[in-house]
Amino acid sequence: MDKIAIFSGNAHLGLSQNICKFLKVKLGDALVGRFSEGEIRVKINENVRGKDVFVIQPTCPPSNDNLMELLIMMDALRRASARRITAVVPYFGYARQDRKDQPRVPITAKLVANLLTVSGANRILTMDLHAGQIQGFFDVPVDHLFAVGVFADYINKLKLEDLVVVSPDVGGIKMARAYAKRFSSPLAIIDKRRESPEKTEAMHILGEIKGKNVVMVDDLIATGSSLIEGAVALKKAGAASIRAAISHGVLSGPAMERIDKCEDLKELVITDSIPLNEKHPKIMVLSIAELLGEAIRRIHNEESVSSLFD
Repeated sequence: MDKIAIFSGNAHLGLSQNICKFLKVKLGDALVGRFSEGEIRVKINENVRGKDVFVIQPTCPPSNDNLMELLIMMDALRRASARRITAVVPYFGYARQDRKDQPRVPITAKLVANLLTVSGANRILTMDLHAGQIQGFFDVPVDHLFAVGVFADYINKLKLEDLVVVSPDVGGIKMARAYAKRFSSPLAIIDKRRESPEKTEAMHILGEIKGKNVVMVDDLIATGSSLIEGAVALKKAGAASIRAAISHGVLSGPAMERIDKCEDLKELVITDSIPLNEKHPKIMVLSIAELLGEAIRRIHNEESVSSLFD
C-alpha cells in the first residue's frame, strides 16, 4: 500500500479518517482552505508522483463548495503527476436532474460528470446513485456500491417478524426488490402522486402490510415529505411498526422537524455518506467506512469490486 495516497476535502473529514483507519494508511497532507475573498485554495503538501490517489469528497450541502473543492483538488493532483486519480464520491449530488422531463431544463448530472472527468478523475467510486443510468454519463470507469449489505446487517439484528419491504414510489421498486430478496420478505409499493418537487400526496398501497413490520427503503431523504406521507399512509393501512432505511440523509429544510413530529415513524436508519450535524433520537447512522475502504483496497490491487456483493 506504499503507492496509495488518500486525500480528503472538507465535506466529510470524519468518514475519510475512518476509511484511512480501516486501510491502515495515513490521510494525505493537503491544504484545502479559502482565500480572503472566499475562493477555494488548495495545495498538496506531499509528493504524489506516480501514486494511485483517492480523493474522498461527497458533494453534499453546501454542494457548490464541496464540488469545487473536489474539482480543484483533482486538478492539483493531476498537475502533480499522480498516476491515477479516483474520485470517491459517497453521495453524488446534482443527480436529481438526470433527464429532460420538462422543456428548457438542464441535465445537471451529465454536466457534473463532465466536470469531474475534465478535472482529472480517471475513475469514480460512488454509492447508491439516484438513478443507475448516471453511470453512463461518465467516460471513465464507475464503481457503483450499494448500502444494502450495511442496512441488512443492522435490520437482521432487530429480528423483526413479519417483515415487509416497502418502496415509497414506483421508481424505487428495483431497489426495494433487492432489499426484499436479501431479507426473503414480501414487497409492497406506495402509489403516490407528486404535486411539486417538494410536496407529494400518498395515494394507496399495493401489497399486504396490515399487522406487518414495515421497512421503507430509498436512496435519499431531503425534506422528508415523501417519507412522512408514506409513514402516515402505512399506519392508516394497519402497519404494526414503520422504519425507514435510506442511504443518503440530506435532511434539508424542515426534515428534522417533520421526523420529530411524525409519531408513525419509529426509526430512520441512514449511512454516514453525508455528515449528520444534528443528532436525533429517531435517527440511527451506520458507517460505510469499511465498505468504501474495502472497495478502495480492491481498486488499488486491481481486484474485483463486484464480488463485494456476492
